[in-house]
Order: sequence, then structure tokens, then C-alpha cells
Amino acid sequence: MFKHILAPLDGSTLAECVLPHVVAMAEACRARVTLLRVCECAHTAGRIPAVDPLDWEICKTEAQAYLERLAARLGEIDVPTECVVLEGQPAESVIQFVRDSGVDLVILSSHGASGLSRWNVSSVVQKIIYRAHVATMIVRAYQPAPLELTGLRYQRLLVPLDGSKRAECILPLATMLTNFHECQLLLTHVIPRPEMARRVPPSAEDNELADRITERNRQEAVEYFRHLRSSFPTDFETRLLINNDVAATLHTVAEEEHVDLVVLAAHGYSGQTRWPFGSVTTSFIAYGTTLLLIVQDLLPEEIKPTQAEEAAREYSGH
Repeated sequence: MFKHILAPLDGSTLAECVLPHVVAMAEACRARVTLLRVCECAHTAGRIPAVDPLDWEICKTEAQAYLERLAARLGEIDVPTECVVLEGQPAESVIQFVRDSGVDLVILSSHGASGLSRWNVSSVVQKIIYRAHVATMIVRAYQPAPLELTGLRYQRLLVPLDGSKRAECILPLATMLTNFHECQLLLTHVIPRPEMARRVPPSAEDNELADRITERNRQEAVEYFRHLRSSFPTDFETRLLINNDVAATLHTVAEEEHVDLVVLAAHGYSGQTRWPFGSVTTSFIAYGTTLLLIVQDLLPEEIKPTQAEEAAREYSGH
């Protein structure tokens, strides 16, 4: 599963809410951990950074000491940990480290030193999520955090599926976490009714057609779950729902079923490479309130850069 877990920290208590989850994932995957802190030194109004060597040394020394204190705590519970201090812009430095160091899981606090805000994730975290192109866990800093590093056990996992092989890429991970934490696994599939593009209200014939298609899809979903149950190595519960708003329905399920971890693929049936995440996953990033683990089903080179990224690359000369 995951072999190298990265936990970016900024020295704040909010950011440290990731540590119990870092331990839980490292123990489950037998992965090594890197704690990373970026020293953001002052810049001039131009493009060339103006770094005072003394300021940098002070920042680096304090950051290194901070990380080593945390690493010592992880070492006491046999979690192999490395400390890295970088200088630069936080999001860009983290993303580059992910690409250069073989990181395959980034665990992020939704908020850090800037404090809680009305946004569900901070701007730095959002940049990392959308450009790291690896598996990402988002810990909601506004939710109660475990007091101890050890002993965290997930109780109820929600895995949204849409019947596609792409979405199923999360099943090995979900199985491993379910077995390790001895928790309940809930597989959920939401069937939207087909849209009828008409200028007037649908006729009885239109509604009958929509009902037949919906029922056909429901039967397929029942058979899909039956097939999974016969081949899946772990016991699980299922929820099969019909609703036009797939994302909103999944949010409701997570809330009503008291889910403490949502595990989902970055994309489903669409497999749209124009964006790093599909619409359902994007909804959970922007509006979800539970712990979220996203598995990126696309390789980094398969995700097309945005026009803004291409323009920025051209502007910077890279």
C-alpha cells in the first residue's frame, strides 16, 4: 500500500491534528514518515527572493528543533520518521518535495497557522491537494482531535462506488484499513434518475421511460454488489439509493451513518483527465466535514495541466 507518508506542518496546534492519523496510517501500511516544514522567508516585490542569511538560519534551526521533537515522539512508538526543512513558498515547496521524494500519501490539516476560517480548507492546503497528484488525506482541523498519538481506530468507513473499475481502485485500501482497524465498511452506490430535457413538464410516457431506466440501473447495481460480496475478502454493508443529486446524497449518508472516514477515488466513470478530481470528490473536498482519504486513480502525467499552470510555467521560464 503506501510506503512514504508526508505530513507538512507549520508549527501550529491546528496542523498537528494530523499526527494521530499519520501514526494510524503508518502502522497500517508499515510506511515511513517524513515531517516537513517550510520556512517562508520575506520576498521583495520582484521575482528574486531577498533572504537574510541570519533569518534563514534562525528559522531553519527553530523548525528543525520543532520537527525533531515531534519525530522523537513518533520514534518512541516505533514509527520511522525523517525531518525535512525547506525554504520557499509553502504549497510549491511541498508539491515539489512530493514529486522529488517518492511520497505516495500526503496527510494534511485543513487549516494551520492562519487559523480556522469560513473556508472548508485553507488556500495552501487547496493548492497542495489539486497539484500534488498523489493520494491525500484531509483532516478537518475544526473537528475534535485525539489527545494521544496512539490508539486511534477508525470505526466506520464509507466507500462510494459507481460501478466503474476506476472507482474500485480504492477497494484494496478499504479492505486493508477495515481489517487493520477492525471497523465497519459501508459501500454505497447512488443511482440518479435520467434527466429529461424538455421545455414542458414530462409526460406520463416520459416518466415511464425514466422509471424503466432507473429500475434497470438499480438491478445492475444489485447485481454489482452481489458480485462484490462473492469475491470480496471482507464483510461489508451496502446502501443503494436513488437520488438525482449524487454528491448531496453521499454527504447525507456520511452524516446519518456516523461515518468517521470517507475513502474514495479521485474519479469515477467519467475518468476526466482535464481535472485532478471528479465532481463528487471535489464536493467532499469543498463541503465535506468528515476525515477524507482520496486515492488518485490517474498517473501524474495523465492529468492535464490547467491553462493557469501552463501560463505560470511559461512566465517563470520553466
